[in-house]
This record gives sequence, structure tokens and C-alpha cells, in this order.
Amino acid sequence: MNGTAWRKSRRSSTNGGNCVEVARVTGSIATRDSKNPEGSRLTFTMEEFGAFLAEVKAGKLDG
Repeated sequence: MNGTAWRKSRRSSTNGGNCVEVARVTGSIATRDSKNPEGSRLTFTMEEFGAFLAEVKAGKLDG
């Protein structure tokens, strides 16, 4: 995924915190841990990622 434009929330602090970065890659969305950018990545279809965001926004994944 060289050359991929990764983004994280504007609400993320600049001191390294617990951030998830996302990138659009050929019809899907990839995610990674900002503290370990070379580590594992999860890839979702656009539909899957949309459903995930809806669950987060609705508070259904709050622990």
C-alpha cells in the first residue's frame, strides 16, 4: 500500500493517542493503527464500512 493517503480524525490528538487511520483503496476502505503503521490492516467494502460507522455513531459499540 505504498503511496496510500492515510487519514485520521481531526479529533485525534497529535501526541500519539489511540488512533485509527483509514484510506480509500480500489473500491474499499483500509484501516490501521496509527501507532503501528507497518502492522496489520483490516479492509472493508464500502458497504461494510458504512454499516460499521452507523453502529459507532449510534453508540451500539460503546463498551
